Amino acid sequence: MKHLISLHDITNEEFNKILTLAGKLKAETKAGITHHLLKGKTLAMIFTKSSTRTRISFETGMYQLGGYPMFLSANDMQLGRGESIYDTANVMSRFVDGIMIRTYAHSDVEDLAKYGTVPVINGLTDLLHPCQALADFLTIYEHKGKLEGLKFAYVGDGNNVAHSLLYAAAKAGMDITVATPKGYECNEEIVANAKDDAKSTGSTIVTTYDPLEAVKDADILCTDTWVSMGQEAEKAERVKIFSPYQLNAELAKHAKDDYIFLHCLPAYRGYEVTEDIIDGEHSVIFDEAENRLHAQKAVMAMLMGD
Repeated sequence: MKHLISLHDITNEEFNKILTLAGKLKAETKAGITHHLLKGKTLAMIFTKSSTRTRISFETGMYQLGGYPMFLSANDMQLGRGESIYDTANVMSRFVDGIMIRTYAHSDVEDLAKYGTVPVINGLTDLLHPCQALADFLTIYEHKGKLEGLKFAYVGDGNNVAHSLLYAAAKAGMDITVATPKGYECNEEIVANAKDDAKSTGSTIVTTYDPLEAVKDADILCTDTWVSMGQEAEKAERVKIFSPYQLNAELAKHAKDDYIFLHCLPAYRGYEVTEDIIDGEHSVIFDEAENRLHAQKAVMAMLMGD
């Protein structure tokens, strides 16, 4: 595994290894055990898209691994003034041991990996969010004791989060149904890739317009904001279109009695999810948020460690 750009690019074994190492590092951290696996290493963190959880979890994780996290905003980079990705990747590769980027265009991440010589981690693009999916599946394993054979239900926008969940489910052997409104479906190529990945694990990949079909007998319920960063002008229209896809008590009653609820946050209570669900007994959103730290530490250790 040279980079983490898409979960589709890694093997099933690498996917499982990340989760196993994440669990180990989490247990060691809780026990007060130091694991300076990246002592003397530097991670450059490029943010052209702002963040709370991504910055804090990567900075803290790199510190706990004994390395140095270097925050770089768009204003700190010559990229914002027109320098090419080719030049940036080559120069940064001479200075640092790894690059994490959170940006809009997925091609930026791919080009950094193509032209640079150090590992590149996708902290989020408009197409994919692999680190979030890893945290989600670590959380599921902690609460369910397994991944294979469960049913994951995602209801809402067919966005970057949904795309990476499709890939993660396929790698884990978990069935997944994604319900979106018409016009907001998941990327067709990603759905096809996920179905291809699922052939080796036996998981079922389903896309539908019916939220009830998605949540029926589901072990995991998940949603995301209806209005992602950069879509603020579409808010009124999106709220109207997505209202039938709200995760509420009426919809959740069709899931299994012991379902868990996931949301990558930030959440907008009363929109994509009601307060009784996100703040209720089935919600594990703060375990999920914490697991961004541990999953990303595993990724950094595997990519940047000796």
